Amino acid sequence: MRAVVVERYGPPEVARVVEVPTPEPKAGEVLVRVHAAAVTSGDARMRSGGFPPGFALPARLAIGIRGPRVRVLGVAFSGEIAALGPGVDAVAVGDRVAGMTGAGFGAHAQYARVKAERALRMPEGLGHDAAAAVLFGGSTALDYLDTKAGLTERGEGTRVLVNGASGAVGSAAVQLAHHLGAHVTAVTSAANAELVRGLGADRAVDYRRTPLEALAASGERFDVVLDAVGNVSPASGRPLLADGGVLLLAVASLGQTIAARGAVKAGPASEKPEHLARVLRLAADGVLAPLIEASHPLDGIAEAYARIDSGRKVGNIVVRPQDAA
Repeated sequence: MRAVVVERYGPPEVARVVEVPTPEPKAGEVLVRVHAAAVTSGDARMRSGGFPPGFALPARLAIGIRGPRVRVLGVAFSGEIAALGPGVDAVAVGDRVAGMTGAGFGAHAQYARVKAERALRMPEGLGHDAAAAVLFGGSTALDYLDTKAGLTERGEGTRVLVNGASGAVGSAAVQLAHHLGAHVTAVTSAANAELVRGLGADRAVDYRRTPLEALAASGERFDVVLDAVGNVSPASGRPLLADGGVLLLAVASLGQTIAARGAVKAGPASEKPEHLARVLRLAADGVLAPLIEASHPLDGIAEAYARIDSGRKVGNIVVRPQDAA
């Protein structure tokens, strides 16, 4: 099969498409014929070795010193069951499935070996590109806004600020917060202001003209502040919080993650099957639009990574491993 292989950390060009053996599912696993897989900021960090501050050494000790030990990256996938490992009876060959592979990675390939409980039946009407695209940002936004910040319990009119509102996580957060009845302020570039309003933002703030420090100095306060960029710290974010407010650091340093408590939340988002199933259902119901900027065959992986590295990606990028170059 064809797969994207990363043998060492580096620029987009280190990701190469090569022929590798098709994996065989073990007990409790399935083999998925991958129709679409997201290329995310998380994949880009794994490819480049550019981890958030403080994470570089522990991350490299865990996943590889000079390059990732798991050479085929990609986590969010959509496809169909091609084969079943021993003991699997919850799904059948031919079922349309989507999910996230977790630490096993492997989705940037024509076939991926996945734990059976991570291969979720896709809701009717949801396409492969949309399913793969929505999972990464959607699962992060849902976990941070609803699980960590309790947005559902906070009720209608909760004031939510989303910093980095046009990216994968930010665009999902704007849509989800709007769906849950919040008043959403989206921080983005002027070029993307109309886009985020279309996703449900009540207000768009150009970060170049009005930085977050200026919002805080003006006296504006929010019940929930979600940073999807990585340029907000507890010190700079707390002045934006109203009484009882919560600061969500979706991109945090190691020190910030360890120290997060009380009004500050950080750490990995949930990839529990029931959590991901909810994201897929929200996408199928039209609550979460996947916002796909581009779709590429596997041979377009370097172009996809270059776009992510530019910091100007809007929404999501997917690769289609079954497409010809």
